[in-house]
Amino acid sequence: MESLPATAYRFDTQGDSLTETAPLAGAIRLPDGCLVRGRGLRHGVPEGPRPDYGLYLGSERLRHRYEPEMPWSQEWLVWPDFLLPRDFAKAVAGIWTLHEHAHAGQRVEVACGGGVGRTGTVIACLAVLTGIPVAEAVAWTRATYHRRAVETPWQRRWIARFAAHQPV
Repeated sequence: MESLPATAYRFDTQGDSLTETAPLAGAIRLPDGCLVRGRGLRHGVPEGPRPDYGLYLGSERLRHRYEPEMPWSQEWLVWPDFLLPRDFAKAVAGIWTLHEHAHAGQRVEVACGGGVGRTGTVIACLAVLTGIPVAEAVAWTRATYHRRAVETPWQRRWIARFAAHQPV
């Protein structure tokens, strides 16, 4: 896994300048240079800087359990464990939005209950979005993020479907 620098930079919209900020613990670098952290909600919020934005994947029950611990800007997608998101268009838009926040220099994370299947699927989609060929996205995600990321055949097929879809 690639070692991250101790600091990152983000654009400060108040002063129109770059400011130095610490990246999120455990963040990985996407092919375009953006940083994103994947994690499992049940493992708790890691020590260190907090995200500016998060994309969370799970049921309403999961949301009600963990949302109070996370006061930062966030979006939740209904995405059952080991399955696919309930709303394809909303999921695609959510992944693009996550990348837009990362590209703007914000600290971002994506998480589901365990941090492997659904989270890995989103990270593989981000990899495709940033230049990794669809056929290599799962292998890249497993090498870069988690060795068991993208747990099911339908999650692998969903990545290809994501790649073929352009947001409105």
